[in-house]
Amino acid sequence: MRTNDVAVQAWRDTPTKALVIDGTPFAYRELGKSSGVPVIFLHHFTAVLDDWDPRVIDGIAAQHRVIAFDNRGVGGSGSKVPHRLEDMAADAIAFIRALGYQQVDLFGFSLGGAVAQLVALQAPDLVRRMVLAGTGPRGGGGIWKMPFIVGGAYAKAIATRKDPRHFLFFPRTPEGKKVAADYLGRLKERSHDRDKKISNQARIAQIKAIRHAGQCQPDDLSVITHPVFVANGDHDLMVDSAHSTDMARRLPNAQLKIYPNSGHGGVFQHHHTFVPDALHFLAN
Repeated sequence: MRTNDVAVQAWRDTPTKALVIDGTPFAYRELGKSSGVPVIFLHHFTAVLDDWDPRVIDGIAAQHRVIAFDNRGVGGSGSKVPHRLEDMAADAIAFIRALGYQQVDLFGFSLGGAVAQLVALQAPDLVRRMVLAGTGPRGGGGIWKMPFIVGGAYAKAIATRKDPRHFLFFPRTPEGKKVAADYLGRLKERSHDRDKKISNQARIAQIKAIRHAGQCQPDDLSVITHPVFVANGDHDLMVDSAHSTDMARRLPNAQLKIYPNSGHGGVFQHHHTFVPDALHFLAN
């Protein structure tokens, strides 16, 4: 385990580092406490480091060491994105072990939540606790349709000159439109050392991985005995909220919270509530 301290700083000012594993550089940032079990952030479809909500990152980092990274082929990391979630999980495990950690907590959002489940299945001793937000289990009915939902949102985004997350993450209500603008504004707070944008290869590979996962046989989640906090909005268009409920039911040591009047980005919309909820879960 490394012992160097990480200066207390905001996510927007945290420097980007690189860790080379078998010739492939992995871009990452870390901040928060230098002791205790770190929280590894696994991000969503087409996301890079700059797509993490600073209010969530800074909130968790107030009490924990937080490490967010670009998996293989994403953003500033090298190589190409694999076409299977299993391989993404294997790369995440390799990254964590290369940092020298024997045990971590995982925060997986959307695609990252699916990867987190496979990390727990592939390397159960590496995981202490997991927060799974806006995500569901492999083999969940209808998950394979998600790329078509994304395609429709991208078409609306082009027509309206808006970010697709206006349509994918938040409800199209007056409140939802406001919180969407607030969230996307927070993502622009970092003005320097920004990450590379997602590549077309990464987008296509991630879509293939999501479609494949939706068509897989369901995993036996009963063997994941780690404490898990499952969170979602009550009207998730990308991963139906019912999948989160089903996943929590199948995980033997899970607690579930559904945030009201929100969608796929419910944990960002309700960050004032979600961050204390997550901190309470990670502290227990």
